[in-house]
Amino acid sequence: MMLSFGLATFAAGFLLTPFYIDFLIRMKAWKKIRTEGTMWKATEFFKLHKKKAGTPTMGWAIIIMTVFLMVFLSIIFQKLGFVNNSLLNQQETYLSLFTLATVWFLWGVDDYMNIKEFWWRKWLSGKFKMAWLLILSWLWAYWFYNKLGWSGQLLLIPGFEWIELWIMFIPLFIFIIVAAANSVNLTDGLDWLAGWLLLFAYIVYAYITYDQWLFLLSTLCVSIAGALISFLWFNVKPAKFYMGDIWSLALGANLWLMAMLTNTVLIFIVVGAIFIFTTVSVIIQLTSKKFRKWKKIFKIAPFHHHLEAIGWAEETVVFRMWIIGMLCSVAGIIFYIITKTI
Repeated sequence: MMLSFGLATFAAGFLLTPFYIDFLIRMKAWKKIRTEGTMWKATEFFKLHKKKAGTPTMGWAIIIMTVFLMVFLSIIFQKLGFVNNSLLNQQETYLSLFTLATVWFLWGVDDYMNIKEFWWRKWLSGKFKMAWLLILSWLWAYWFYNKLGWSGQLLLIPGFEWIELWIMFIPLFIFIIVAAANSVNLTDGLDWLAGWLLLFAYIVYAYITYDQWLFLLSTLCVSIAGALISFLWFNVKPAKFYMGDIWSLALGANLWLMAMLTNTVLIFIVVGAIFIFTTVSVIIQLTSKKFRKWKKIFKIAPFHHHLEAIGWAEETVVFRMWIIGMLCSVAGIIFYIITKTI
């Protein structure tokens, strides 16, 4: 069932994407290259990426359509008796599907506003989006407590004692899920980069969830992986379309939920090392600008854009990040297997 759903999601995305790209072109859903940074003009970034302007964006919809198509088909298959359980399951997949749907909806509105450039606003404000993400994070934490019976215990290091977080569980949960979502978003920006890193991470969690007998959640991971592969097929440089911020935020937040559901926080840190390092590079840059009279550590932050700015070809940056990402994913699986025996 698991592999068949993954293959079906890939096939659906592969067949639908060319029609969807044509639709985006007719809609004039062009990517706009940012000229404003968080604390300064993003002039160097614009020079490096201005050639990408005019490529269709909002490609996130093809992933959500194919993933939720599989969920819908699984419900039909269950009613017909072909499968025992659908992908819509309270104990395993409700939280992930809710995460994907709600984050996708908000940033879908943001992408659409940015494309159309409505006269009153070009996009939703950062404060509004952060408030929305914080509210969602609180709802996710509430679900862990009240629907899944989570007691506030966290096994940070396998083989050692459980840590009782009690009331600190909720603020810690909210902080990390917001950080995880934004770290994946910051890694997006080079053709193929975030997509492949997310693919590696979801393959890892497909294995971990399967090993923990969470078969429906594992099937959902495989379905997301299939959708990512179909996207990456058309995202080969020069990319036929881009995803927009929405997919990276939603899939990043969902990865953290996978780590919590499987109690593999430390494994998540290993697997997502590039995402975490990317966020750290931005924090270092912003701190330097603020406290060292606007002096920068990197030419551009995040770090992968710095490598571009000092002369690395985009393909070189991406391929080397892939290698590191694969090594982190393999290390995560090995570490998970080892800690099971501790």
